Amino acid sequence: MGVLPDADAKDDTAPEGVRRSGLFGHSLRETGLAAAFLAPSLVIFGLFFYFPFARLVSWGFYDSRQRGSFYERVGFSHYVDVLTSSEFLDGLWISVQFVLLTVPAGLILGTLLAVAAHRRLKGMKIYQTIFSSTIATSVAVAAVLFFGLINPAVGVFKVDWLSNPGTALPALALVAVWKNLGLSFVIVLAGLQAVPDELTEAAMIDGYGAIGRFFKVTLPALTPVLTFLVVALTIFGMQEFALPDIITGGGPEGSTSTLVYTIAQKLDPTNITDGSVMAVGLFGITLIIGLGQFLLLERGMNRD
Repeated sequence: MGVLPDADAKDDTAPEGVRRSGLFGHSLRETGLAAAFLAPSLVIFGLFFYFPFARLVSWGFYDSRQRGSFYERVGFSHYVDVLTSSEFLDGLWISVQFVLLTVPAGLILGTLLAVAAHRRLKGMKIYQTIFSSTIATSVAVAAVLFFGLINPAVGVFKVDWLSNPGTALPALALVAVWKNLGLSFVIVLAGLQAVPDELTEAAMIDGYGAIGRFFKVTLPALTPVLTFLVVALTIFGMQEFALPDIITGGGPEGSTSTLVYTIAQKLDPTNITDGSVMAVGLFGITLIIGLGQFLLLERGMNRD
């Protein structure tokens, strides 16, 4: 019988650089190259993200005294007080309402337009360009455009939505849906182009009509794309600032004061520490949403 090789024996034939393992079992040369390539990115992120964010977190442990003349360290209780205050919760609730008004509408309209434009017809590229054109429209242009459309005095639709607390937020949501429609359209259209034609042809052979093919083949294949789009639109909605700032100024009666708009009002020395706590709270919310995206995508891929 032959002698089995010793599992613990070292392979002396391996190159010297490979035998000397560095970080996480990699060679010292590989570890050094990885550190060299990562160093510029780490420096940039450290200077422009990690350090400012650490300063932001540290500001939350202080409270302003005598109109910002000095700051007293009050500890974690300041986080509890601000994050449970009515101002933070009201701004968060308005942002959540804004998300509920914009995400489903933007997702459905973008999907319908993408399905309609995903056809091999002459001139379809023109329609695809038109549907995606809102990507190139800035928030300021969209705000001025819709402000002119729904102005009660000179607008095309003479309605008084912006001065009514019950309709001001839906009016802003309408602008946001139109502004993000191009992005939704492009992402879903790219997902449709990645769906294999064999799946659609097999569904046609099985006797499925257009609606049946959409729900049985197209929609399941688009699940990762739609999941990403839902998370992206949700984060956009939670971070909305420009529309209430340009069109309504947070009014009427604070009905459009989203959380980011509320945070932006805390930039003076008297309440900058409150704004810091609110910003950290918003970061935590968006981080949870982002982690939820990765979990949903990973679950979907493992299921496949």
